[in-house]
Amino acid sequence: MTSILDQYEQASQSTQRVKTPAEPMISSGYINMQLDDNVPMFSKQKMKLSPTDLITHAAVSSDNLVLAMANGRLFRLDLKAPDCETEIHYTKFVQANSKLTGLFLDPLGYHLLMAFAAKTKDGYPELVYLHQKSMKLKSVSKSRSYEVTEVGWNSENTSSTTTGPILLGTSQGHILETELEANSDRMFTASEQYWKQIFDIGKGQDTPITGIQFHRVGSTSKYFIFVTTPTRLYQFIGHAIVTDDKPSLQSVFYAYLTIPETGFQEIPSTLKYSKLQFFFDTNNKPKTFAWLTEPGIFYGQLDPTSQQNSNSLVTQGSLINYPSGPDGKESAPLSFVLTEFHAVLMYSDRVKVVSLLNQELVHEDIFPEVHGKLKTIIRDVIKRTIWVFTDKTVYRYKVIREERNLWRIYSDKEEFDLAKQYCQNNPAFLDMINVKQAELLFSKGEYKSSAEVFAETQRSFETICLKFLECDQIDALKVYLTKRLQSLTSEDKTLISMIVIWMTELYLSQLGLLRRTGKENSVEYKVIQTDLEQFLAQPKVADCMQHVKSVIYDLMSSHGDKQNLLKLTIMNEDHENVVAQYIYRKNYLGAINTLQSLKKPELFYQFAPVLMEESPKHFVNALISQGARLNPAKLLPAFLSCQNDATHVSEVTRYLEFMLQHFNVKNMAIHNYLLTLYAEHDHLALMRYLAREGQNISLVNFDVHYALRLCREKNLSEACVNLSALLGLWESAVELALQVDVALAKSVANMPEDDEMQKQLWLNIAEHVITKNQDLKEAMRFLEECPHIKIEDILPFFSDVVTIDHFREPICQSLQEYNNQIEETKAEIEEATKSAEYVRAEIHSFRNRSVRVCVTAECCLCHITLLLRPFYLFPCGHNFHSDCLTGEIMPILSQARRNQLNELQTQLRLRTNIELSTETSTGLPYREVLKNEIDDIVASECIFCGEYMINCIDKPFIADEDWDRVMKEWE
Repeated sequence: MTSILDQYEQASQSTQRVKTPAEPMISSGYINMQLDDNVPMFSKQKMKLSPTDLITHAAVSSDNLVLAMANGRLFRLDLKAPDCETEIHYTKFVQANSKLTGLFLDPLGYHLLMAFAAKTKDGYPELVYLHQKSMKLKSVSKSRSYEVTEVGWNSENTSSTTTGPILLGTSQGHILETELEANSDRMFTASEQYWKQIFDIGKGQDTPITGIQFHRVGSTSKYFIFVTTPTRLYQFIGHAIVTDDKPSLQSVFYAYLTIPETGFQEIPSTLKYSKLQFFFDTNNKPKTFAWLTEPGIFYGQLDPTSQQNSNSLVTQGSLINYPSGPDGKESAPLSFVLTEFHAVLMYSDRVKVVSLLNQELVHEDIFPEVHGKLKTIIRDVIKRTIWVFTDKTVYRYKVIREERNLWRIYSDKEEFDLAKQYCQNNPAFLDMINVKQAELLFSKGEYKSSAEVFAETQRSFETICLKFLECDQIDALKVYLTKRLQSLTSEDKTLISMIVIWMTELYLSQLGLLRRTGKENSVEYKVIQTDLEQFLAQPKVADCMQHVKSVIYDLMSSHGDKQNLLKLTIMNEDHENVVAQYIYRKNYLGAINTLQSLKKPELFYQFAPVLMEESPKHFVNALISQGARLNPAKLLPAFLSCQNDATHVSEVTRYLEFMLQHFNVKNMAIHNYLLTLYAEHDHLALMRYLAREGQNISLVNFDVHYALRLCREKNLSEACVNLSALLGLWESAVELALQVDVALAKSVANMPEDDEMQKQLWLNIAEHVITKNQDLKEAMRFLEECPHIKIEDILPFFSDVVTIDHFREPICQSLQEYNNQIEETKAEIEEATKSAEYVRAEIHSFRNRSVRVCVTAECCLCHITLLLRPFYLFPCGHNFHSDCLTGEIMPILSQARRNQLNELQTQLRLRTNIELSTETSTGLPYREVLKNEIDDIVASECIFCGEYMINCIDKPFIADEDWDRVMKEWE
């Protein structure tokens, strides 16, 4: 249960805590919220320790706590094992007339040094060493001439048995270098590896050293050493001699032995003490330092790698004033520790926390007198904890998010990048910083930079736009709109559309103003034009343009900016408008080139009437370049609408001939239109076309009836002859051909495949020719050209005055041919008779043929003795049981043959012997007839040598359904 005193202390702490001003409520687009929490930044906790006497000195390092008490005892506690505390009576190991002046614990908590001063003149100072695991103190023998006031530990030492090289500061201003090693064989007592004085700050005067620190610069042999006195801060920089990874720091001071004292910072002070503190980053490298003096705390950043000033490592050094006390005066604290952003000041009755950035008091704790006066404050550099010691109690401070207010401080100091770094990604904080930065840039006239920052805020869109419009900063407004556009998502379609339209209007207005003033070729115009093109090319703008392009087109048209209008249509792939713009400007070749590059057939069909009319040659070239991508049938309306002059006809014909020749177009409308052009303008080309199409009406690609009607209208007789013949109107074709040329009629007469039709056509030709001129020689040529016509066929065409003597020779020749035909028929009959007699003889010889079967012969299917059951023998030598062959042949028979075989077997099995013995009309018993029919089905051929085996050549040996089973058997 908490004691009354503890409750009073907690109440005092809460009432004395400095209240930081509350942040105003945010109203910049975010939901109103309190920006900070109520958890205190610094809060102390009383440790449950019970010292046996008043505390005089304390040291904490790496969770190892050491207290020196007024009763001459040393209290030690490992905070990781709080039940294992120890006490040592240290006065037994030192002279009686000495007093403890300092307690120094190395960063790892292994090595403890206790400094003693003599109470009387006949005494001497002492330095005592104690190891963490030892209960026995050992006096450092060579230290009796020096009163040690400060120890500079080696921060790179990791050994638990040796301190490594360390520096000691004395009350006379001497700087000593030594190394202490604990000997485990003698209860971890110390022995000096070496002991030497390396520098004297006092130059013979008593100048007590109040602080000393040394650190290596990176991984080099370069070291820097900070030493403080009550009024001065010294910096020593130089290279140490490193042996076995241990530096000898004496060489650092060599350069300072022969030069005047200039490398120090002096601050006048009446105090007899001062304090030097370092803050280390997460890599245990010194980052900042602070030096307590009477006027204030001298604070600065450390930059060991800086090359600007080789004599000083301090950057951004400043003096931090102390906060006012209860009496309104600023008094120096007794001690302090340094955190990353604050200095924790210790007075006799209170602890104050001051910001290192704005020097404001952020926290204050008052300690009741009942716990005694504050003795010291210590920061464990390894564990990063803060400890406060009074006479009777020990407190530990907990630091919670000490960087929480840094964003506000840096923002007030106009260091906005740092403010954003420490705003903890809080959108409300970040928005406040950006607003303040943007307003500052605007007030300085840096409008474009201000616009970029304004775009990242939640300020009203309209307010910011009006702000730039009022001061006529169009370029800055465009920057703001561009940034806002980039931050929008695809869901903000309305705002995106508005910004795109507005920015386009701004660009067009600027370009229009420059054109009106004659500056179209100026650098400014080119820059704005380039910016407009880049703006329109942005993906987000391109997506939006699909919805608002009509508005943008209207804007560009209203500004008379045809060039950008054309570019925009091309950029948006609004191909219809691109081509339309070219045609509107009568740039037909540009329109054709655009169509060729786009390769969009629908646009060719759309603009074909205009382009074919205005530029037929170039347009047909473009059509030919597209090849099969275009459907010629869809271009027919454009071809039909053209003027019927020679140029257009020639180009259309050229395109259609190209498509027919290279892509074998079979569309009837295309062929009909081409045939029409031929009929009207090129008769020779028409005849070549009809010849290419051939005389097979099922293979021609045009409408034959339409072609015949057209050719009749144009009086193209020769073409009509070909078309009539194509339709099978042979007599009409021959009749029409006789009007043109007899040779043409003869060629038509040879076309029919029917001999009778050929004969009839030739007779028609012969009748026409003979009736006309009664030319006997011509009639004889007809007999030679057509073998189907005989002399007797043409005799009726001659007049009665012609005597038979004129036809004696043809008639005799005809009779001789008939006689030859009769002789050939007789020879064929005799040859057929001989063949029939030979077949009958072969059949008779087969009836008496026999085959010898051995007793050991086996069935080729079941491999059982053949003579056990009825069997079949084949001339090829294969033998099969009748039932085996029937079972093997059954699956391969057709369904009809299978049904027939089953029916025959059933009749043979069910019929009685009397019925089976009955003779049929052939003279054979009915049984023999059934068996012969069964044999014809089953044994028509050998199953191994016949057609069945040939048909099974592509059949797999193993069926799909049996594959798994066979694979298992093979395994």
